[in-house]
Amino acid sequence: MNNKNICLLAMAILLSVFFSCKNIISVAPPKPYAAIPSKTQLDWQKMEYYMFVHFGPNTFTDMEWGNGKEDPKLFNPSSLDCRQWAATAKAAGMKGIIITAKHHDGFCLWPSKYSTHTVKESPWKNGKGDVLKELSAACKEYGLKFGVYLSPWDRNHPAYGTPEYNQIFANTLSEVLSNYGDVFEVWFDGANGEGPNGKRQEYDWDLFRSTVYKHQPNAVIFSDVGPGCRWIGNEAGFAGETNWSRLNVKGFAPGRSPALDTLNSGNKYGAAWVPGETDVSVRPGWFYSKATDDKVKTLDELLGIYFASVGRNSNLLLNVPADRRGLIHANDSLRLMEMKQAIDKSFGDDLAAGKKASSAAVRGNSKTYAAANLLDGNYDSYWATDDNILTAAVEIDLGSSMDVNAVVLQEYIPLGQRVARFNIEVWNTAKNVWEQVAEETTIGYKRIIRFNTRRTNKLKLNIVESLACPVLNNVGIYRLPEAYLPKNANQQVIVREKGDLPVDKWKILSPSIDNIAEVIDGKATSIAVDFSIPIVIDLGEESKFKGFFYVPKAKVSAANIARYNFMISSDGKSWKALKSNAMFDNIRNNPIRQNQFFENHVKGRYIKLEPLELTNSSEKYLIAEIGLLK
Repeated sequence: MNNKNICLLAMAILLSVFFSCKNIISVAPPKPYAAIPSKTQLDWQKMEYYMFVHFGPNTFTDMEWGNGKEDPKLFNPSSLDCRQWAATAKAAGMKGIIITAKHHDGFCLWPSKYSTHTVKESPWKNGKGDVLKELSAACKEYGLKFGVYLSPWDRNHPAYGTPEYNQIFANTLSEVLSNYGDVFEVWFDGANGEGPNGKRQEYDWDLFRSTVYKHQPNAVIFSDVGPGCRWIGNEAGFAGETNWSRLNVKGFAPGRSPALDTLNSGNKYGAAWVPGETDVSVRPGWFYSKATDDKVKTLDELLGIYFASVGRNSNLLLNVPADRRGLIHANDSLRLMEMKQAIDKSFGDDLAAGKKASSAAVRGNSKTYAAANLLDGNYDSYWATDDNILTAAVEIDLGSSMDVNAVVLQEYIPLGQRVARFNIEVWNTAKNVWEQVAEETTIGYKRIIRFNTRRTNKLKLNIVESLACPVLNNVGIYRLPEAYLPKNANQQVIVREKGDLPVDKWKILSPSIDNIAEVIDGKATSIAVDFSIPIVIDLGEESKFKGFFYVPKAKVSAANIARYNFMISSDGKSWKALKSNAMFDNIRNNPIRQNQFFENHVKGRYIKLEPLELTNSSEKYLIAEIGLLK
């Protein structure tokens, strides 16, 4: 080779290196799109799944919302062991525990200086106990994060309903947030069920939030509208199939939130980053009741909740109430272990790991943003397209044919949530064509898509609509056990609801409609009744009982009875009120069976349930079942 050729070769090599380096240097990362999470919110989102513990006087009274008049001496767990709670949560794969430090009854699980309705007034540990101290220490021992629920509503404190109360509540917040170490989440319940004639409090949310950040600057604040995370709009355990982590919060406040479907789905163009948190109980109610020991959610139900929460861009806060001993019941614990085993079995083997990913659309044709980043297990490496490319595809080559039925997708949310529509295709090796197996909307932090099992050697992710260039950091492919795939949507489950008194002699006198007998047949199928017409039943003979139950339609948007009168009569003419302007606690958010008890046993032949207020506006109310309790 002569000198001229050597010079030309050297120049070509130098130019190649120059332009290659120039390409790497010049390809800037995508700019953040719209609202993005703070570091605290990102760390919170990565927790995914943690425990809620409802515990307090309601545990000992079978109430969901205590009235604040309960005697503190009721609170006396015989074997309270927060280490057992923490060990259970850890073994279940949960990352933290949030405790109801103060529920609506005002009872404080710590010896507060600002209340006389606390553990200090209880016989537990001779008034020297502190549940928060024990739980925070247990969480630290087991490597869990510690969080607190504090309800601003206080049905016990004499100052509630006055301007002075806001500072009192802020003081209680300061106690909790400055004495028990790091707090990862502060849970504000916006409930205030006092009613039109009850005490109302104008909450000073600015004061409450500033108090939290003063003592716990890295805490995520939960409420209907955040600012850290938001209620998902139901207590049934599901986020929207479309779920944006952005929300428009201007003009709203806790207890005065956007519409429930907005909370469930977020706002596509929302101004603030307020991701969803799905709260649901492992039992029908939030507090422990012996009557629900055999009603712990099934494994199928819990897996459905997991896929509809964590699998839809939401964290899952699963309530596991402590019982009257102060322990997590064995039935609940067993179900949690089954759930952990099922999740591990489902996602223990990523079929895409070590395989090849490719895309024709790579930002600046740079390896920094290559599709291979989707499979490297590094959270902070990602695939991205050029800014002007809003639709693109990624192909995953599995190398050989295998059975698949689930895909996990993750957007790199430090740069915002972008994808609005996508689909997944699998390659039909027999027909040599792509076949669509799923079509969905949002992705967010995590999206889990399940479909009927297909045998294939490659999959394709098609981004159909993105608000800015797509930025994804993970694709996982799995073979789930067939039992964990979605069930037939048309499959009906008949719920049986029975009381303590036989109904064979009962006769419904009002209303006079054809299917009214369904409200006492035990099958819990709901019927609609004109709001002005009460339920009147002739028991057939004088009967002795201590309470009644009402089963609403199990849907948040349903017009169920919220307030009512309940009366008894010996002759069907002269009525005695046993419950007047009474309230079914939390029935709007958690429409489950409502057991209501009287102070003493009563005798009568006729009963009347008269609706006064509904959970949602309607000319008719819904009732699925009514019965009596001994």
